[in-house]
Amino acid sequence: MIETQIIKTFCLSRESYEKYYKYVKLDYIKINYSNIYKLFNTIHSYYTKYEDKELITKEELDLSYNSSYLLKEQERKEVSSLIDTVFKTEITNSDAVIELLDEHRKRSFAGDIARISLDVEEGSASLDDLHKIYAEFDQSSIEIDETAVVDMKLSDLYQSQVAESGLRWRLDWLNKSLGSLRKGDFGFIFARPETGKTTFLASEVTKMIQQTEGNIVWFNNEEQGNKVAIRCYQAMLGLQTNQLFNEVDKNQAKFEALGGKRIKIYDYEDSSRANRIDAILKEDKPALIIIDQIDKVKGFKADRNDLELKAIYQWAREIAKKYAPVIAVSQAGGTGEGKLFLTMEDVDGSKTGKQGEADWILGIGKEQDNTSRIRYFNICKNKLLGDSDTLPDLRHGNSQVLIRPEVARYEDI
Repeated sequence: MIETQIIKTFCLSRESYEKYYKYVKLDYIKINYSNIYKLFNTIHSYYTKYEDKELITKEELDLSYNSSYLLKEQERKEVSSLIDTVFKTEITNSDAVIELLDEHRKRSFAGDIARISLDVEEGSASLDDLHKIYAEFDQSSIEIDETAVVDMKLSDLYQSQVAESGLRWRLDWLNKSLGSLRKGDFGFIFARPETGKTTFLASEVTKMIQQTEGNIVWFNNEEQGNKVAIRCYQAMLGLQTNQLFNEVDKNQAKFEALGGKRIKIYDYEDSSRANRIDAILKEDKPALIIIDQIDKVKGFKADRNDLELKAIYQWAREIAKKYAPVIAVSQAGGTGEGKLFLTMEDVDGSKTGKQGEADWILGIGKEQDNTSRIRYFNICKNKLLGDSDTLPDLRHGNSQVLIRPEVARYEDI
């Protein structure tokens, strides 16, 4: 029940209470949930009385409630049970509660504006009254986040952006050219179908998971999720399928010991920004985010397909800055068929919009002979700072690498 989550939020944070209490729909709650309405009133009275209190404990709420209302024994039991329920309530997503309260705040403001505007029109209120309500809303909306101010100390910048490694690649050539991935970095790989994009992800992800204690969240809307999971097992352990299933328990233990349990693959036919990805990331706060295929993410509307794709890639950049580096997967258009070293012009569906949002872009080409194990890497874009061992001459370089699909790995040549 959302009301119990709001009550708990207010009890745990005076700041949340002061900002949002007056926007809770108390008239509706009073009619439908009288005890909950009294709890809201008790919280209000408590914070008003004790100005130095930053939160309310379960015992304090219980005592204050019983002191404020004359209760019969049965009512007292009901209230005690209700307060137990409030404090046992798990706030599954505190951000979602705050967002709901903020929406109440905005709607309340819109209603006030409408009413006062009519009063101004009728002559019973002045423009000053209208300006006052606008000013009140503006002041309550502005929050200064000091963490958003960039640290300008050069030694700190070097330490965080160069000296301290991010997530390193399995392929040493990528470490020498792109360098490691850090929070805020967004890039994508692209290739023609059946080139080895999922194998590339499995190969690199299973190396990166061993460098972090966080989770890697993989949104999969391309290949069947179970097959992707098997690829991850193969890539982590370097085993062929028959070897993998010959010793299931042993290989399961090895996989988990190396961090494989922290690779979370979400298998959707299509990923929805609003209902799925954003909610999962808020809850999980991962170390790395994979989106395969990013062009299939739903929830964005524009007049043209290229503008819709641009909006998707802008969103991916935003979540990279907010949560963790993002590796996305896209397709190469028909111009990339049989082409060894792909360029930005070969990215499917967009000539500028998608490419402009990325910090790095890696094209993977192959020969038309599907028996070849050689893949051709070309770094089409690179705005990453790299690491202390990154080589400037390779920043926009190309290379040949070996794909070993039987163990789901790429290897340097």
